[in-house]
Amino acid sequence: MKLITKAIENRLKRYPLYSQDGMGGDATAICKFFAPTGRWTWYVTEAERQGNNDYEFFGLVINGYGEKEYGYFTLSELEGATLPMGLKIERDKGFLPTKLSKINQIN
Repeated sequence: MKLITKAIENRLKRYPLYSQDGMGGDATAICKFFAPTGRWTWYVTEAERQGNNDYEFFGLVINGYGEKEYGYFTLSELEGATLPMGLKIERDKGFLPTKLSKINQIN
C-alpha cells in the first residue's frame, strides 16, 4: 500500500515542521498510519519532504501498550518496518483530518 497519496502530499504542504508547535489538542492530525498486527499508531501533524524524497514527520505516536508520546519519524522508517507474517505499516484510508483533542478522547 502506498502510504503517501497525492491528496495527502498536498495536505502536508500546508503543515510544515513546527507549524503547529504549541497548539496541543488544537493541532490537526493530517493522516494516520497503523500496524495491522498491533496497536501501534502514528498520527502525522507536521511534515516536510527531504532532499532524498523521504518525509520527516512529527506527530502523536501510540505504542502497543497504549502509551502516547509526540515525536519525529520518517516515511522510510514506516515503509521499512517488517511486521510478523510479512505485513507492512498501512495508511488508514478512511481517516479525515482531526483535532488531536478528539483523537485523545477516543484512545
